Amino acid sequence: MAIIQAPAGCCNLLFQKPFNSYSTRIRNGVSITSINTTPLSLSNHRKLVAASCSLLDDGVPDSAVQTLEIDPMLAVKKKAMEVSPGLKGTSIYLVGLNSTMKTRLGKLLADSLRYYFFDSDNLVMEAAGGEAAAKQFLNTDEAGYRESETEVLRQLSSMGRLVVSAGDGAVQSSTNLSLLRHGISIWVDVPLDIIAKEIVESGVQLLGTEISPSASHSEVLSQLTLIYEEFQGGYAIADATISLQKVAGLLGCDDIETVTTENMGLEVFNEIEKLIRVKKMMEEAARPF
Repeated sequence: MAIIQAPAGCCNLLFQKPFNSYSTRIRNGVSITSINTTPLSLSNHRKLVAASCSLLDDGVPDSAVQTLEIDPMLAVKKKAMEVSPGLKGTSIYLVGLNSTMKTRLGKLLADSLRYYFFDSDNLVMEAAGGEAAAKQFLNTDEAGYRESETEVLRQLSSMGRLVVSAGDGAVQSSTNLSLLRHGISIWVDVPLDIIAKEIVESGVQLLGTEISPSASHSEVLSQLTLIYEEFQGGYAIADATISLQKVAGLLGCDDIETVTTENMGLEVFNEIEKLIRVKKMMEEAARPF
């Protein structure tokens, strides 16, 4: 199979960082700065070719391997260019239990669309004065903490061209759910056992939960199941659902962990494309004769 190499400098242009930072303000004059929308490194992902789960042959030259590795990202960027005109700057909100896939996907979408990326939980923590202060705030004044979550979402919903990784607070009240309607909401559904594995390996306690960082995998999984059941109704209101398990099935992957962020990103854009098409049909149907 012939491999066509891109001209020198082409990849540098494609992966050029679009923005440095973006800031806004919330109550009490607290300044919030977003996480930079830096391109994701493919070196951390398995060597996966677009929608294929087969391994590369040993005889493939190194130069060809490098070309094949960037194909998934090029496909995502191409799809983003197709979808972008229909989006017209509409923001995207990712809901679902926090996971590395959800965070990576948010950054990938922002980079591909040349949007800004925000993690709402990080913004709330920054406004509170850091993670320790946020935990104390939540424990001593949960109502006040939830108000801060709503205020952050309200500020974000007033802007466009954002990809927001929304925390669980985004689906805990009708007010917050209505704020998500200012954009397109996507439920990133990751199997609980994978999230439990991440928590156990990282040893980090999730904010707002009683999950101990020293708990066993089965204990974490049991507590995550309870949290999932509590918030599932809010997640299901999202405009579209992107299931990691479903994407693995579509790709024919036996190992769900071989699904890449690029695979998920393409599926997100496919769903957004459908939503845009439906909206256009409804607008045309509403026009008077």
